[in-house]
Amino acid sequence: MSSVVKIGVIGGTGLYSLDGMEIKGEVFPDTPWGKPSDKITIGKFKGKEIAFLPRHGKGHFLSPSEVPAQANIAALKSLGVEEIIAFSSVGSLRQEIPPRDFVLPSQIIDRTKNRPSTFFENGMVAHVPFADPFSAGLAKKVEAAAKSIGLKIHTNKTLICMEGPAFSTRAESHMYRSWGADIINMSVLPEAKLAREAEILYQMVCMSTDYDCWKEDEAHVTLEMVIQNLNKNAETAKQLLSALIDHLGVSDDQSLVGGTKFSLVTAPEKRNPTQIEKLKYLFPTYF
Repeated sequence: MSSVVKIGVIGGTGLYSLDGMEIKGEVFPDTPWGKPSDKITIGKFKGKEIAFLPRHGKGHFLSPSEVPAQANIAALKSLGVEEIIAFSSVGSLRQEIPPRDFVLPSQIIDRTKNRPSTFFENGMVAHVPFADPFSAGLAKKVEAAAKSIGLKIHTNKTLICMEGPAFSTRAESHMYRSWGADIINMSVLPEAKLAREAEILYQMVCMSTDYDCWKEDEAHVTLEMVIQNLNKNAETAKQLLSALIDHLGVSDDQSLVGGTKFSLVTAPEKRNPTQIEKLKYLFPTYF
């Protein structure tokens, strides 16, 4: 196992492992924010070393609100990860995005509640830019990989993140559509915000499982419906990742490097030493 693994893959609902990956080992690091969701599998896939983390744990024992996102991102950062491809099941809010279609969001609307969403707290404040929450460079690579395997993928869509774990009410679903949202999930936040703070390029790949509940001529969202579609989506996701992997781990995109350092606003004499020690885990050269 090399000391640095540049590629991170976060598996969402239904995607708990990668077929064909040569397993080199597993790590379950202690971070200042606790343990990650589950053991991180380090392996070689098509000649590239990757770190694979199941967001909800193998066997799906963590609800969206329970996912230790701080620990997950911190653990991947500690391995040397510079790019994250994160998969997630979503509900569709648009007729043109049927179940089993794939979507690349470019924007996020936050409807979560009380989830720890920053590494900068307890006497150490930073305000990191988040206008464009995903990596345009990674998105282009995903688009190219999808085209190479004949997979239709919707781009430049808005993803709304709700708390869950219950699905939306019909009134909420119609409201989200009126806001301009195209798809909905429970997982992109705070994951995307924390990746940005950690200076890791991040792109979520969304897999439609249902029409949420806005579409009244469709059956209401049921777990059985979702499970059936997500299992099919997981197989497609593995094909997509196989095509994508050749383009990962070779990025020269340095747009995020140093961004967090220049977002620190707390005066040195006011910084909480305990919090600074935690942050050194992520940024040993910044403090």
